[in-house]
Amino acid sequence: MQNTHKYILIIGSGTMGSGIAHSFAQFGFQVFLCDSNAAALNKAMLQISTNLERQISKGIIPDSEKETIISRITPITDFKEAAKTVSLVVEAVPELLEIKADLFKELDMHCPPETILASNTSSISITTLASYTSRPEKVIGMHFMNPVPVMQLVEIINGLLTSSETTRRIEEISTQLNKIPVQTADYPGFISNRILMPMINEAIYCVQERVAGIAEIDQIMKLGMAHPMGPLQLADYIGLDVCVNILNVLYKGFGNPKYSPCPLLVNMVHAGLLGSKTKKGFYDWTNPKNLVSNDIIL
Repeated sequence: MQNTHKYILIIGSGTMGSGIAHSFAQFGFQVFLCDSNAAALNKAMLQISTNLERQISKGIIPDSEKETIISRITPITDFKEAAKTVSLVVEAVPELLEIKADLFKELDMHCPPETILASNTSSISITTLASYTSRPEKVIGMHFMNPVPVMQLVEIINGLLTSSETTRRIEEISTQLNKIPVQTADYPGFISNRILMPMINEAIYCVQERVAGIAEIDQIMKLGMAHPMGPLQLADYIGLDVCVNILNVLYKGFGNPKYSPCPLLVNMVHAGLLGSKTKKGFYDWTNPKNLVSNDIIL
């Protein structure tokens, strides 16, 4: 009989989903990685292999472990059967309430009553997501940081009805992944993005108002504030569309104009300049030196 406590379902195989799957598999969990798009799944598995090679080159894991870690990940395009066998689901689908709500309804139908449903959401209310299930005490936020295999923080978000046992279990699992769990209450953006996104938004306003250039703004924040990456480069890395979605959640949740997405940010998203994932944003990601993009016309 399988140990269901070691069986995890990750839904969404994008940057975050693949990174979460990588981390769970690295630390001994059996992972089902689900995405309805088979091509996206193949891409995710290739990325996990590449990232494992990077860890090997840095001496983080021995070369002999790579195939073992990959063997712990089973890519699937439908989660219904896998959902019956897991103790934890972590969803990492797009940051849109309607998508997550439909998913939580379906997960609630197919998962055993004891299964914990966790969301990697960076801003959406855990209490709201829990309302689409019959197990609000077992719904929790498990917000990983990008790149997941590298970053130590897991932001743990308790919904209004999340049980203390669910919180304890998720903190325990986070520790097993060699992460540091930090709790926050269920308010828009939690802590990480409530503080980060206004900073990114203000940096974009500085570009729009020609206060300084893109490279100069990032350099000031790196050299003056000891940030490892400037806010504009970080926005590209997160995805400008994701930044807009998070800011909209903050704006709707608090009703404060300071959270309204900068017009330049909105225009860039409409133009398809989403950052590193489209190879163009504030920076040109086709260039190894990430030179400032020439596509931004002010």
